[in-house]
Amino acid sequence: MGTVTFVDETTLGDRTASAPLAVPEERLPLRELIARRVALETGPEGYGAALARTLDAFSRNGFLVLVGDRQIEDPDETVALGPDTEVVFLRLVPLVGG
Repeated sequence: MGTVTFVDETTLGDRTASAPLAVPEERLPLRELIARRVALETGPEGYGAALARTLDAFSRNGFLVLVGDRQIEDPDETVALGPDTEVVFLRLVPLVGG
């Protein structure tokens, strides 16, 4: 069993980390990691709509996901999880006027 820490980060350098989440699996698709993150934030009510919005934002490059030092671009890609895995959600901040 490992732990995953979800980190919100912006291109401006702001970082906010969640409490570590115990994960019994050694490998999960990125889509499932995103779903668990959304479930932590929303609870059962509103989960489906929030997950759909989040996956849509990911598909439109609203944010990047980094696992360790590697960017994961495909939500169906399987990610290896270790004892202390950091999953960074890097929100992209548009340039002013761009």
